[in-house]
Amino acid sequence: MLSLCPMSNISSKPVIGITCGDLNGIGIELIIKTFSDQRMLDQCIPVIYASSRTINFYRKQLNEYPLNFQILRDFQRLQSKHVYVYNCWEEEVNITPGQLTEAGGQFAIRALKTAVDHARKGWIQGLVTAPIHKANTHSADFPYAGHTGFLRDAFEVPDVLMLMIADDLKIGVVTEHIPISEVAAAIKEEIIASKIELLRKSLIRDFAIEMPRIAVLGLNPHAGDDGHIGTEEKTMIAPLIQSLRQQGRMVFGPYSADAFFARAQYRHFHAVLAMYHDQGLIPFKSLTQEPGVNFTAGLPIVRTSPDHGTAFDIAGKNQADPSSFRQAVFACIDMLRNRVAYDESTRNPLKKSELQPE
Repeated sequence: MLSLCPMSNISSKPVIGITCGDLNGIGIELIIKTFSDQRMLDQCIPVIYASSRTINFYRKQLNEYPLNFQILRDFQRLQSKHVYVYNCWEEEVNITPGQLTEAGGQFAIRALKTAVDHARKGWIQGLVTAPIHKANTHSADFPYAGHTGFLRDAFEVPDVLMLMIADDLKIGVVTEHIPISEVAAAIKEEIIASKIELLRKSLIRDFAIEMPRIAVLGLNPHAGDDGHIGTEEKTMIAPLIQSLRQQGRMVFGPYSADAFFARAQYRHFHAVLAMYHDQGLIPFKSLTQEPGVNFTAGLPIVRTSPDHGTAFDIAGKNQADPSSFRQAVFACIDMLRNRVAYDESTRNPLKKSELQPE
């Protein structure tokens, strides 16, 4: 696992990398709308990964959002109160808002890979990613269904957790972007255990929750109904939860997903672990009143993104709502500061040799 060394005082203003997403989607519009508000610069130093030409293309369409930026060439010269653009390419790119094109995905991935390379070097502490589209990004050079798997491999960590956060509701998923027909085979005890531990550690370090209470949903309808509608709960999920409870973990379940949300049982827990994508994201998007954020737990940096896609249907029409993207930036900053506070509070000021008796 990589050890990243921050280059700025995160407790004051962290350097946040902002990837442009699909060039023909709403990502750059969201970025311009978010950072044209000068108050955002009181919270962080944003570095936009794209090209100045691409930013200017959309900036001309958004006259009421006056984004001023500087071209970044040297990270040692970063200054507060500025928006920076790092040119990830110099060539001309044909931008066609609302269209799914090969170039739109190709350059989105170039921006993402550049930002991740800079994060690995410690030049940025946080990463906020605008949406990409799987249809034009999946290739031999990017064999992933989305950001999450790529980030796991890029940062050389064994596992990560896709965690949706909004208001007081946090929902993680065991399986992510795979077909429903493959979900049951992908649900294994060691994978569930890994996701629970990632969630527990993230709640403590990223969200400053000392003793997190975690609810685990069942895989089958009615949580298997005592083995009559599937056996995964009885043979795998429930025994795992019992074992974790014996180790002192505050983990509960498995719960029947429909009743769990219908009865608002989620309010009694700090987070919920769902078994598959729609089991977690449908109630998340239905119940949350505030804009949602997608967070990748388990990485050495903080990565967030808005909880929506490229929205080609409204791209280039000045209709995109930046609320979720703005919230993703705020969430990234908050979690970075929580990490600093946690690390400082748990750091042992004495070396091991100093603790040995004479």
